[in-house]
Amino acid sequence: MSSQKKVNSWARKRTSQDSSSYQTRLSAWRVKEDLNDSKSISKCGQNNTVEDYEGADDQAENALQIALRYFEKGPIKTSQNKEKHLKTVENVAWKNGLAPEGIDILLSVALSGKFGIAVNTRIFKCMIPATLISEDSVVKAVSWLCAGKCSGSTKVLFYRWLVAMFDFIDHKEQINLLYGFFFASLQDDALCPYVCHLLYLLTKKENVKPFRVRKLLDLQAKMGMQPHLQALLSLYKFFVPTLISVSLPMRKKIYFKNSENLWKTALLALKPRNPGFPSEPLKLMLTNVYPIKRKWNSHSIIPVLNSCNYSKESRKKRMNLSDYLSSNGSFPLEQLKSFPQLLQNIHCLELPSQMGAVLNSSLLLHYINCVRDESVLLRLYHWLSQTLQEECNWYKVNNYDHGKEFANFLDTILRAECFLQEGFYSCEAFLYKSLPLWDGLCCRSQFLQLVSWIPFSSFSEMKPLLFDHLSRLFFTSSIFFKCSILQCLKELLQNWLLWLSMDIHVKSVRNSPLETTLGGSMNSVSELIHYVGWLSTTAVRLESNRTFLLHFILDFYEKVVCDIYINYNLPLVVLFPPGVFYPVLLSLDSSILNQLCYIMDRYHKNLTAAKKNEFVHKTKSEFSFSSKTYQEFNQYLTAMVGCLWTSRPFQKGLYIDPEVLGNASVAEYKKSLNLVHHPAFLSYTVSFLLQECPEERKVNMSSIRGKKWNWYLDYLYSEGLHGLKHFIRSSIHRSSVP
Repeated sequence: MSSQKKVNSWARKRTSQDSSSYQTRLSAWRVKEDLNDSKSISKCGQNNTVEDYEGADDQAENALQIALRYFEKGPIKTSQNKEKHLKTVENVAWKNGLAPEGIDILLSVALSGKFGIAVNTRIFKCMIPATLISEDSVVKAVSWLCAGKCSGSTKVLFYRWLVAMFDFIDHKEQINLLYGFFFASLQDDALCPYVCHLLYLLTKKENVKPFRVRKLLDLQAKMGMQPHLQALLSLYKFFVPTLISVSLPMRKKIYFKNSENLWKTALLALKPRNPGFPSEPLKLMLTNVYPIKRKWNSHSIIPVLNSCNYSKESRKKRMNLSDYLSSNGSFPLEQLKSFPQLLQNIHCLELPSQMGAVLNSSLLLHYINCVRDESVLLRLYHWLSQTLQEECNWYKVNNYDHGKEFANFLDTILRAECFLQEGFYSCEAFLYKSLPLWDGLCCRSQFLQLVSWIPFSSFSEMKPLLFDHLSRLFFTSSIFFKCSILQCLKELLQNWLLWLSMDIHVKSVRNSPLETTLGGSMNSVSELIHYVGWLSTTAVRLESNRTFLLHFILDFYEKVVCDIYINYNLPLVVLFPPGVFYPVLLSLDSSILNQLCYIMDRYHKNLTAAKKNEFVHKTKSEFSFSSKTYQEFNQYLTAMVGCLWTSRPFQKGLYIDPEVLGNASVAEYKKSLNLVHHPAFLSYTVSFLLQECPEERKVNMSSIRGKKWNWYLDYLYSEGLHGLKHFIRSSIHRSSVP
């Protein structure tokens, strides 16, 4: 109780210091309205349509002024106009928003206890700013809380309103000084979730104290693992890790419920009509806004960079930059124009309260990347979570008229992820939530790119949330969509391998749930590769070995999988499944077979390097490759040499019905496959023979022997089959020529 009195006296003292200037502004606002009233009366006889509208607006302002005076004076027993004045305030607020002075009056009315709970509730629901909210109004409101004249439900509404309107408050410095008062309010079970949300937005490193950590841990022991307490503890732990030794969930999809629901629709409607709003909206409307049946909150905002202190002091008082820096000590974001400026002032930059603003600033993304402050990323994740998960439930929408705006928003997020070379966990949670209802059409490119930036995690945990749903879309879609998914998974694997190769030995990636052992991480990577192999095997059958699909499948193995051991210095070699290898080996396309040869050559080099490494260390480590991997590779290698060189393919494990061979006129199939007779190289064989004897109408393929075989090989190499060249030189001993 003593702390409340202390805050109450400080708040009233703070308010009284600015009372003269604030009352002057309030008086000027009222005089202006009186002048508008007289103007509207003088013009009421004119017939001009525009002037009629202006007169109607003036009348509404006059009615609002009368209503505010009524509420400011308090209830009158004989008055029958309470409902009329309340509706006047509601109509103006929902149509045009309220000026800062009007909000100041209504805050005092609602928290002073002059009216009943029902009236106070309606007042809070219509407190929608037309531009900004004065920090002085919030400080005065807190002093009314200390007076204890309002009900518990009114206090809850106040905190919900304060969280929802947090970005519209012109300053935060004096509010942050009330941090201790807000923290003391955590004792109230009803207020606790909303106070935690407010503290989450206000917390700076200097606010983290040992006694506050102990209090939060006591509350958690009393109330259980509540998301709002976990959020505040996580933020405290990022600021001062040594103060919190308990384990906390590394990732949480949504910590707080959206407090803007009561005011969101009105704010969205006001933004296009009020250019004075503090940020420019990026409209993401996929359907109409329904205030009751909530399908889709259509406008999601990427705020503009805005330093409120700078805008107030430098614009109103016209201070120059040096004066501003000497008085405040922090560099205004509006003045940050170049990378040298960032380097010179990196120690005194203070990021905006609306963390979404950094997405459109490459300089601030540089700052995030250099400073590596966990709290910055945590705040950004919170903003993205609110925007994507609570506001952008676009997967429920069946109207895609405004899909371009949403795609542009996702492109902005993807550019930031690519710049930071890091996926956002809030985007991952959004994918988990939206994928089961995604049709595979809306924002396909952006959606699949978001998948490719999912941070490294356990594959077994991700499979039911992501990959099971993705596989259903894969099997039921066109070949082009199948190839897009394969490309997306290739990029995902590349990102995972890069993160692991850089951070696996440190065993700590910021805010990352990496397994504690290298073996566990390799298992997740291996499972992802096997998953793609399973998709590829099924797709090859569904699409009848189409060359276009085979190129994307082999690209996955060529660009990433076959060189994991050498390129990423990770102890892993995973071969492609038989359902991919044999259809490619018997492909009719020479480029496909050439790609296979290159991949086998790279596998050979990686396995050889792994074997040499084992001999050098002479100890069997946890990451020694199993003999099954070498046996499988040798089986593939034998089949390829038999098909391309020795004309003895498939010596084991293959049976073909003789009747089928007879109908195909290839009864001696075991001797009919080599570089000359392979279906993929027939056109090269004929072209080679015609170069020697252009006048011949019949060609004798069996004539390619001895030296002519070597000439034929040189001809194939000259045609660009470099993969075949590498394979033959590394895997075939040319002591004898067919």
